[in-house]
Amino acid sequence: MHSTRNDSAMPRRWRARALASLGASVLAAGLIPVAAQAATAPVPGGPGDALDHPYRHGVVQTLGASVPNLGLNNLQYGGGTGGVGVTTGAPKVYLVFWGSQWGTAGTDAKGNTTLSGDPQATAPILQGFFKGLGTGSETWSGVMTQYCQGVTQGSTTCPAGSAHVGYPTGGALAGVWADTSAAAPAQATGNQIGAEAVRAAGHFGNTTAASNRNVQYVVLSPTGTKPDGFNTPTSQFCAWHDYTGDATLSGGAVSSPYGPLAFTNEPYVTDMGSSCGANFVNSGPGGVTDGVTIVEGHEYAETITDQFPAGGWTDLTGYENGDKCAWISSGQGASANITLSTGTFPVQSTWSNDFNSGQGGCEIGHATVS
Repeated sequence: MHSTRNDSAMPRRWRARALASLGASVLAAGLIPVAAQAATAPVPGGPGDALDHPYRHGVVQTLGASVPNLGLNNLQYGGGTGGVGVTTGAPKVYLVFWGSQWGTAGTDAKGNTTLSGDPQATAPILQGFFKGLGTGSETWSGVMTQYCQGVTQGSTTCPAGSAHVGYPTGGALAGVWADTSAAAPAQATGNQIGAEAVRAAGHFGNTTAASNRNVQYVVLSPTGTKPDGFNTPTSQFCAWHDYTGDATLSGGAVSSPYGPLAFTNEPYVTDMGSSCGANFVNSGPGGVTDGVTIVEGHEYAETITDQFPAGGWTDLTGYENGDKCAWISSGQGASANITLSTGTFPVQSTWSNDFNSGQGGCEIGHATVS
């Protein structure tokens, strides 16, 4: 099962009908075992769908709201957005802890920023995760490196010499900012989240398009807040990503004087418990924060393969590489712990076009492609 994404160029009402039709034909053809389906799961884009916002790309849908994987096809290159398809250099991640609710900053024994208003210690978990990516020859990042840009729109493979997704050699974490100058909104709009990403770019001195070319900003809201409707009665998502300059953001377009910026709306996912991954891989108290890296790993992987949606890699139904593999609990592509130089972290698998003789599938590790 997988999360539901919402960034197809096709209007959402039309895409919902297409997905429903595709689902019926797929089942009729016997291509997916009936036991793998969730017959009563909602079809994305239906009336009143809480995900019905075109700026919510690569949505990690809550576990209980996930729908069957109808994307029985490999990812295709979208032709680029403003000439950008994927993150071609070493990926750089900036973590932005937004709002005075995060409390007072400190430092732990590993040199990670800690925050007094972070009851589940998510800040050092995420720092450890991104510091550890690209170290010890880890292969989770290798899955993403098979994708590239500069190929013909609709391509499903990358020829030798094409510009591939970069490997995060030595770690992906580029900076941490606890922006506690004011309280984060109780229910931030997509516009406000994007505007915080712009402020972060200025804070870190990334004031040109070139300096933001291989960068993503993760805007983390504090516990108890509901950014863009997270953890509300109709909420069905754990996180999403977008980029500035997208006029579809709620509250109006977010412009950036620093070129387009890739950013993620990352709520305090442990507020949603098992719906956003608590104990999905690990049992007991140690698994309460499983969703922290499962959800953010999903968004990171999608951003580097589809930096300014949807110019990068998506399938025919609009799914990105993380969407097609979310919330798999057993068998091929199941979420699992990976060991990095900084510790052990639970992650989900991501889609690999060259898995299973080119038929595609979900993989937790892959040799790096350069």
